[in-house]
Amino acid sequence: MASVTEEEVVVVGGGLAGLATAVALKRVGIRALVLEKSETLRATGGALTIFANGWLALDALGVSHKLTSLYAPTEGTIITEVATGARKESSYSTKHKRSVHRKVLLEALAEELPKETIRFSSKVAAIETQTQEDSSVAIIHLADGTSIRTKILIGCDGLHSMVARWLGLGAPVSSGRSAARGLSVFPEGHGLNIEHKLFESVGKRAGFIPLNDKEVYWWFTCESPIKGENIGAGNPELIHRQVIENYGKEFPPLYLDIVRHVDLSTLTWTPLMFRHPWDILFGNLSKGNITVAGDAMHPMTPELAQGACAALEDAVVLGRHIGNSLMRNATTGFASSQHIIAEAIERYIKERRWRVACLVAVSSLSGWVRNGNRSWWMNFLREVIFYKIILGSKIINPAEYDCGKLPCVSFNR
Repeated sequence: MASVTEEEVVVVGGGLAGLATAVALKRVGIRALVLEKSETLRATGGALTIFANGWLALDALGVSHKLTSLYAPTEGTIITEVATGARKESSYSTKHKRSVHRKVLLEALAEELPKETIRFSSKVAAIETQTQEDSSVAIIHLADGTSIRTKILIGCDGLHSMVARWLGLGAPVSSGRSAARGLSVFPEGHGLNIEHKLFESVGKRAGFIPLNDKEVYWWFTCESPIKGENIGAGNPELIHRQVIENYGKEFPPLYLDIVRHVDLSTLTWTPLMFRHPWDILFGNLSKGNITVAGDAMHPMTPELAQGACAALEDAVVLGRHIGNSLMRNATTGFASSQHIIAEAIERYIKERRWRVACLVAVSSLSGWVRNGNRSWWMNFLREVIFYKIILGSKIINPAEYDCGKLPCVSFNR
């Protein structure tokens, strides 16, 4: 008979959202078990861009100080129209914006967790619920034949989340575009300023940002598939050659030189997916003590660079609501607080639903407008409606959001 263990809280997924959620729960006095299907911390993608709102979340989690000393703020963002050479500064806020190594950020979060919090090589095969007395528990069946019974289940298992599917959320859809990402290394130094440079063309966009004096994070997006090709099937050498010789050949020599210096182990090519905003607004983001966070809730395209920031916000907001609920019910131990936690999760979803749906919608709109043709009406949409009115007038300014602080909770376990 397969063994069944008991846990109070299980977080599925040991990526950014999962680790941040576990840290947030630890800050309010709750231990969570993190199940990660990989053998080690994942660092796919090389780097992440964190805006002011993300740094506020990292402050709340108590890890920002580990990173701010390693990475300098971005000095600015310059956008170049490839066909004309016209340049402009982005109106999108660069205040406190830094790009960091994904692995360094994950390690900083993992260091905050007790030993054995993260259980690697733990792939979830199935999820079911079971009623016990007046409460419901989730039973997680793992691929190795073991099972875990838990009072609270938080799905941070990414784009193809099993927890999201169990909740009945619609599957993410393709944006019609794909992205290559990589980290380039210059052992003798690259000599670049710490500024974000973007290059835009019809159906294509590219950019780079130095992380330090020797490493540069770069990316490239295009309509997909081009010519029916699929070059992302685990072949970094082919991706590298195609970006330089085919897809990216019209971009400036400086950009192509950076791509040539890529560390092939960091190079990926993936389709850009997102969840329809109405699925987020009207779908089941929670059921009882089961919910989702990060890409499991709100996968989005990268135009606003808010995916990582939103995942960090999720963790803090969830931890804040749970912590505040426990403080208001201080005489009730955590083990007897399932209905309290369920109500806290409902408040978390209510707070997050509109914000992340808006982020997904504006990111998708941005991708469509900025990658579109250069007709007069598309230029009007891009330059006037999007850049000046939506971003320039700060109708939406994702980086100004403050997810709040985590309470200090003390109760008998």
